[in-house]
Amino acid sequence: MAHAGDRTALLSYQDDEESVGTTPAQVEAPVERNHPTKRQFFSNVSRQVLNRRGLVCNTIELGYQCNQEYAHLWGQYSPYSSLKSKSTISPDVPPGCTITFAQVLSRHGARHPTAAKTKIYAELIDRIQKTSKSYKGDFKFLETFRYPLKSDEMTEFGDTQLFNSGVKFYRRYQNLAKGIKPFIRASGSPRVVKSAEKFIEGFHRSTVLDPEGAGKGTPPVVGVVIPEGPSSNNTLDHSICETFEKDKSGKNMQTIFLKKFAPGTLQRVKSQLPMANITIDDIPYLMDLCSFHTVALTPDASTISPFCRLFSSGEWIDYDYYQSLGKYYHYGPGNTLGREQGIGFTNELIARLTNTPVVDNTNTNRTLNDNPATFPLNATLYADFSHDNTMTSIYAAMGLFNRTNPLPVDRVQTPVQSDGYSAAWTVPFAARAYIEKMKCEWSPRKDDEFVRVLLNDRVFPLYGCSVDALGRCELKDWIKGLSYAVNGGKWESCFARNPAV
Repeated sequence: MAHAGDRTALLSYQDDEESVGTTPAQVEAPVERNHPTKRQFFSNVSRQVLNRRGLVCNTIELGYQCNQEYAHLWGQYSPYSSLKSKSTISPDVPPGCTITFAQVLSRHGARHPTAAKTKIYAELIDRIQKTSKSYKGDFKFLETFRYPLKSDEMTEFGDTQLFNSGVKFYRRYQNLAKGIKPFIRASGSPRVVKSAEKFIEGFHRSTVLDPEGAGKGTPPVVGVVIPEGPSSNNTLDHSICETFEKDKSGKNMQTIFLKKFAPGTLQRVKSQLPMANITIDDIPYLMDLCSFHTVALTPDASTISPFCRLFSSGEWIDYDYYQSLGKYYHYGPGNTLGREQGIGFTNELIARLTNTPVVDNTNTNRTLNDNPATFPLNATLYADFSHDNTMTSIYAAMGLFNRTNPLPVDRVQTPVQSDGYSAAWTVPFAARAYIEKMKCEWSPRKDDEFVRVLLNDRVFPLYGCSVDALGRCELKDWIKGLSYAVNGGKWESCFARNPAV
């Protein structure tokens, strides 16, 4: 099929630093006879501590850098990779400005498939092996392949991703982090809680290595774990909006697109697996295994799965877009109740930014939010850990995708054409958003506070307010632009028998 636009830019990431990602066991204090200055500290850390070529695939600053012909085209199953080179606005802190508040919202690290999906994948492999009469070309490995994946838990590579994320967060906000421990929450899934713990390890190790760092004795802790499920209000995991949970819009849009991109792929696959009992619906599942197998094979995901080579670059572009459609039309602005799942977190964010109580009637947990011990308003640094689906809804509630026109289902659209929207660009494994508040010495009014949002190091210009050339808005102006979230959106439709959506 024809592809609108060119996505070769996705395959052109270059590592612009020497340092590479490390596991906690690999970090050692730099050897210095004298106490280093702050500048020397970061130079020494980058050169001596983090310059390990044992994990060449995963850098702290840039994320995953190997197998780029595939890895940036796996939708939400892509590993985190910095989009700094894709940002038209520099993500660096503007000269003359000081960060006064920082919130990170993070997805968990790379994982094994969910229990439901791992059952589907294992059954598919078994069915192919029982029905295929022969195995040709790159498909030969399937003849003796034994399904090795577990379910739900993070991989060792995912652990490293979140450790590195903690290091990177400390680096970026070092002026605050050297004296402040972030307040940390996690949704109740074990892999999400573990992600928060690995982030803490990276953050704390950076504190220990920083000669100016405070609190070297005890690391931060996960202050709140919010249970998941339909009986628990949880702004980090959707589950209680009944109408939304029954909605199939995302899957329906994927099905329409699948019928366009997959028939030729199915025909080619079946030619390599004569008589194999596979259908068009199996094609995305076979492609899913490329990512899941890769991130589980080695600690640094350096070994590419043989499943990846079963498909062409054009087919990977189609697959990536297929995954983006699912997120956009189920959890994002393409769903009439997609934004509603992110309203609660957005109102919590407003409370933190303004140091005022949470005002919300959607999915916030009032018991937790009314208690300063479980929802402090003066922490300055915050870290929340969630899932890709809910993060998509949160971004939609914040208006980050308001410039993106509805995604077409009759052709592929690149992330650039979609104003930065794609599953791989917004919610890959170990995705992170930074929400920053800053003051600038050159501002006409010294008390002016500005807000800016970065998704995986790409500045997303704010919407609904007077945005400047740096992608920022004044805090008060931005909050005015969040009136949809402030007013609760269409939350009442979640429980209506005939929802007016």
